[in-house]
Amino acid sequence: MAKSISCHDAGKDCGWSANAPTEEELMVVIEEHVKAEHKEIELTPENVANIKTLIKDI
Repeated sequence: MAKSISCHDAGKDCGWSANAPTEEELMVVIEEHVKAEHKEIELTPENVANIKTLIKDI
């Protein structure tokens, strides 16, 4: 089942969203977006775990 997430899901005022076939592939895209657009967010293990709770099946 494909996976989906958006910054809106995380409460951010950002129109970004992404889909990927797997959670692992989606996490790569999320990490790239966070590093490029949300430099204030540190991708700690705790933050990554929180992000993963926001991923939806599509």
